[in-house]
Amino acid sequence: MSEQTPPEHDDIPEQAVDAQPQAMDIPEFADDSVDFQTARIAELEGQLKDLQLRTQAEVQNIQRRSERDVTAAHKFALEKFAGSLLDVADNLERALQATPSEESALKALHEGVTLTHKLFVDTMKRFGVEAVDPLGEPFNPELHQAVSTQPSTTAEPNSVTAVFQKGYTLSGRLLRPAMVVVASAG
Repeated sequence: MSEQTPPEHDDIPEQAVDAQPQAMDIPEFADDSVDFQTARIAELEGQLKDLQLRTQAEVQNIQRRSERDVTAAHKFALEKFAGSLLDVADNLERALQATPSEESALKALHEGVTLTHKLFVDTMKRFGVEAVDPLGEPFNPELHQAVSTQPSTTAEPNSVTAVFQKGYTLSGRLLRPAMVVVASAG
């Protein structure tokens, strides 16, 4: 094997060979500058931690809001469907009121409609649909729609004396207000 000889310095300029490495212009930090830098780092770390906590809190708020929205969506998903079924309940109630319960053929029809109505109402209750039947209660504009007023000496003023049509709620939210007659001072 051949030995390699070190390269000749003939091709390197003389001033580069003699040159010493030059010191970089790095400012020297005084002790108070180091303290300042340490304090600044601590301040920035504190700000970072604060931002991380705020971000974490915001994420939790978004999650809670999303969960609440999903719960509400599940709870009220049947609102339009349930509202459409209210006419069925009304018609069953009208059929019950229209059929006498004494005659045998009509009695069987009345019992059948009564059982159908009970099953229908129970099914609606199971899914959070509740009737609002405010007869005798104070008028509540959030649940009742006054169709008319009627002077009364027996009923308390501003109370419901007649119900033309029941109202309904779905999980506490109004689907349809009850149509009522309200007593006025006689």
